[in-house]
Amino acid sequence: MEFLQSIFVTPFVEIVDSPYFFFEVFFGGLMAGVMYSLVALGFVLIFKASGVFNFSQGVMVLFAALNFVGLLEHGVPIWLAFLITMAIMTALAFAVERLVLRHLVNQEPIILFMATIGLAFFLEGFGETLWGSEIKPLEVGIPNDVWFMGDAMIQQADVFAAVVAGAMVTVLALFFHYTRVGRALRAVADDHQAALSIGIPLNHIWIIVWAVAGVVALVAGILWGSKLGVQFSLSVIALKALPVLILGGFTSIPGAIIGGLIIGAGEKVAEVYWGSVFGGAIEEWFAYIVALVFLFFRPQGLFGDKIIERV
Repeated sequence: MEFLQSIFVTPFVEIVDSPYFFFEVFFGGLMAGVMYSLVALGFVLIFKASGVFNFSQGVMVLFAALNFVGLLEHGVPIWLAFLITMAIMTALAFAVERLVLRHLVNQEPIILFMATIGLAFFLEGFGETLWGSEIKPLEVGIPNDVWFMGDAMIQQADVFAAVVAGAMVTVLALFFHYTRVGRALRAVADDHQAALSIGIPLNHIWIIVWAVAGVVALVAGILWGSKLGVQFSLSVIALKALPVLILGGFTSIPGAIIGGLIIGAGEKVAEVYWGSVFGGAIEEWFAYIVALVFLFFRPQGLFGDKIIERV
């Protein structure tokens, strides 16, 4: 009984006693959740266009950030480094389409998935060869001051990152739903052969979506790199987007947003208020436990399409 009270009662007493602190923790979690959503968005884009889960998206975040910070270290201005890195990620999209995807049209999804695993290992090794493996600090002028709302502290850097991520998510959501290219992307995701039969150029669509996912990876890499430094653990952090996808649904851009907010806020609150009960480090596994529960009761996610198979 005392154990249950320590888990479920004491934390909420602390919340009532310190509402500003709870707001600070909760708001910080939401800001982190928006950044998770940005990474998850890259997964959603490619899944919608090719019907395959792109395991290399996390490494693409790392690879883009490594190129960006590497150019900065060689004296390239920030704006030019950003444009050059965008060009690099676009070139990567061309290479992936020509060397990988073009040869795997209408293959089983597991084959495409395995191809993205190979791509992840290649990009990680190639990035280390080009720029080294040491941690690289990244300063791009993001404000580091603190705002006070009562006794609650809000990091300006978190708000800035959330605004940038939210703006990109909104623009891409509108792009998918209201543009001709966006509709073509959805058609390709439903059926490769049917899309080809009505004149949709599959290779062009895949290049576009991989290029857009590369730009998303670049923005995510800059935001995470500014916060944590550009290091190879960024690819592991990016995998926190997996529970976000499971919650929101693999085909839903709004789902990526909602799932990111749930995971971000949930893990921060759990770490602060229940961390001592479970020995700490709840933040490391909380998201995956929530995702596991969702897989039992709603495997398609909150906003994903329900899978119906007729036999």
